[in-house]
Amino acid sequence: MQEDMAAAASAYLAWWDMAGVDCATGEQPVNWLRSAVASAPPPALPPAPSAKPATLDAFKAWLADDPAQPERRWPGAPILPQGEAKSRLMVITDMPDPADMEAGSLLADRAGRLFDAMLSAIGLSRGNIYMASLFSSRPPGGMVEAADLNTAADRMRTHISLAMPDRLLIMGDRTIRAFLPVQDSAGMDSLHFFNYDGGIVPALATFHPRLLLGQPAAKAESWRTLQRLVEEMHK
Repeated sequence: MQEDMAAAASAYLAWWDMAGVDCATGEQPVNWLRSAVASAPPPALPPAPSAKPATLDAFKAWLADDPAQPERRWPGAPILPQGEAKSRLMVITDMPDPADMEAGSLLADRAGRLFDAMLSAIGLSRGNIYMASLFSSRPPGGMVEAADLNTAADRMRTHISLAMPDRLLIMGDRTIRAFLPVQDSAGMDSLHFFNYDGGIVPALATFHPRLLLGQPAAKAESWRTLQRLVEEMHK
């Protein structure tokens, strides 16, 4: 009799083992991962952002070296702003293109040649403007998170206050949407007034040269914006 009961019990336990129940259970749920969670190290916090610099040279160094900048998560060396403070014009783009990352400078290759022609048409060159981009390097796929875009827009306001240009030329849809009210972005040849840390500067918006290469019909509207820029610069 006992042998039959032992055999039945063994068979019963074997059935539960095959069903995946290989340990004692109770009526209340048990957090089997409790000990693993308790012993796991806490996730590393991102570096705390440091205070924004007070001079243009210090700001450029901050962009290049500060570990809290979003670009530190992306491959490639940063492309820093170019030009001198108090220039007649500051040009702002969204980010380097792949060709820019290879060349180590903003607006290289075909887009750069078109940009140089645009500047020449209004009596300017790279030597007498200040040029910067929202992001100093390029994220994978050229896609950025909303939080990173907000960070870049905020620090650009400080950047403008340190560069102190007479006028702004904001290029590209992403850059325009980061700075100008949505209802104003439709008027590409309209004058805007950009609020930055400590003041206001007149600004115009136009297409990025990369778009003009693919959509030549947009060059007419871009040319009207450049003509308006010339008018503003001679006031």
